[in-house]
Amino acid sequence: MDLNLIRSLLGVIAFASFLGIAWWAYAPSRRERFERDAMLPFEDDGAP
Repeated sequence: MDLNLIRSLLGVIAFASFLGIAWWAYAPSRRERFERDAMLPFEDDGAP
């Protein structure tokens, strides 16, 4: 295998991984969970 072919394959794999993570993060089915998790720092836990 040529070094440039390996670099190209790794670039394609990295881009596909990025697209997969972006799809996972912005999927409509996860919106409610992420909005709920975003509010965790503002919840009152009863500490003085």
